[in-house]
Amino acid sequence: MKKLRSYGPPILMIAPSVILIGIFVYYLIFGSIQMSMTDTHELAQAVGTRESHFVGLANYAKLLTTSSFLHSLRNLLQYTVAFIGGTMLFGFLWAWLLDRRSRAEGVFRSLYLFPFAISSIAAGVVWQWLLNSNTGDKASGLNRLLQYIGLGALQNGWTTNQKWGILGIAMPAIWQMAGYIMALFLAGFRGIPDEMREAARVDGASEWKIYRHVLFPQLSPIALSALIVLGHMSLKIFDLVVAITGGYTYYPTKVPAVDMAFYLNSGDYANASTVGVILLLIILVLIVPYLVHIAKEDK
Repeated sequence: MKKLRSYGPPILMIAPSVILIGIFVYYLIFGSIQMSMTDTHELAQAVGTRESHFVGLANYAKLLTTSSFLHSLRNLLQYTVAFIGGTMLFGFLWAWLLDRRSRAEGVFRSLYLFPFAISSIAAGVVWQWLLNSNTGDKASGLNRLLQYIGLGALQNGWTTNQKWGILGIAMPAIWQMAGYIMALFLAGFRGIPDEMREAARVDGASEWKIYRHVLFPQLSPIALSALIVLGHMSLKIFDLVVAITGGYTYYPTKVPAVDMAFYLNSGDYANASTVGVILLLIILVLIVPYLVHIAKEDK
């Protein structure tokens, strides 16, 4: 009885959070899975005025064999690779340069972090103009800049190409998140004791060898965490796509989250839930190995 009483206050403290998470996370996930296995493709069925029926995995099979949704998945894959690769590259390079203790470090750090403080919708509105597809005399944004510096041959539609138009969306996403990754890596650099660097210098190691063999290996946990965060964010990309392309029906840059919003707006709750569950499964593929890795390290 004494042990149960000692557990009482801690349980009461965490009970509200557990209840809220249970209702607004796990219950809704279960509801989405249940909805995805019905034929609720009309609003009348969703509100109960028409009967819905259980169809099992039929919605998944139909979506995964539809060219439109497969196009969204290909776009998501392209975006994820470009976004993660570009953000990690620029974030690491900026952190490496700032780690060399330049005089204007505070200014550059603020400049690199500033895009991260801007909302995705606001950034999307600006980049909508920068990625304008007009060329020649009507060019504006980046196309106008390329024309001005004599690189008019590089003008293109940015987001209009059906095969790689989604890469145009990756540009503002990289611009916005690279500063955040820079802050993570810079904190990692600054967290490494100076004694390790001095010991390597005493042993005759060059600056490059110090970074390669001493500092870079210490940053692997930060790099793994950054990959998980960026991968999770890339799979949920929605606001930048809608802000830059101006709607849910723009085919070249369509991604699953945009499909889900389109289905919701049209009252097709079954397909919207199906897309949501597919995204959840993809995220679990990324997150679960990371959690297993962390659990093994804690033992």
